[in-house]
Amino acid sequence: MEFIQKYFAGLSDLQKKRLEQLEGLYREWNEKINVISRKDIGELEIHHVLHSMAIAKVISFKPGTRVMDVGTGGGFPGIPLAILFPETDFFLVDSIGKKIKVVREIVTALGLKNVRAEQLRVEEVKEKFDFIVSRAVTAFPTFMSWTRNRIRKGGNNELPNGILYIKGGDFDEEIKPYRDKVRVYGIPDFFEEEFFATKKIIYMPLL
Repeated sequence: MEFIQKYFAGLSDLQKKRLEQLEGLYREWNEKINVISRKDIGELEIHHVLHSMAIAKVISFKPGTRVMDVGTGGGFPGIPLAILFPETDFFLVDSIGKKIKVVREIVTALGLKNVRAEQLRVEEVKEKFDFIVSRAVTAFPTFMSWTRNRIRKGGNNELPNGILYIKGGDFDEEIKPYRDKVRVYGIPDFFEEEFFATKKIIYMPLL
């Protein structure tokens, strides 16, 4: 919690409790089902939890907002965001069943009532959402082709409905076709740890 509280000072007692529970829950489940690399589990707070919460520095989801986390893996960025925004509805999808099993168990242990998780490919999802979030599951143009028809019009957040995509490294070529539309936020503008040096959030509004 040291790094989280450094950047998120106004957390409720329940939010703090749930965030504190994450490391123990992930360590326990990772022994049974490997959803986070063994070498990375010791850096869970920065590499996964805080990394996911960077989206909350770009947007504060209003109550009633519907968010889908595509390729959630072990529940990132969806679970930390669901803790931060308890009145926002989150739908976490991944094509790998064992990862969704871990997500469901952790959601239940935390008592999160605003999260659903299903083993699905995003192409199988019929619903529409205000925002789609993800952590670099594929090249950005491919992700756009998967998700663009699953964002609904309207919305009442400070950003128009769209995609919030966490990605690292050099992706200038990937976003070139969308350069006039996308907005890129540097995570080092929010967090000072070295891990975030090349990490960014790509925001793409509904076309």
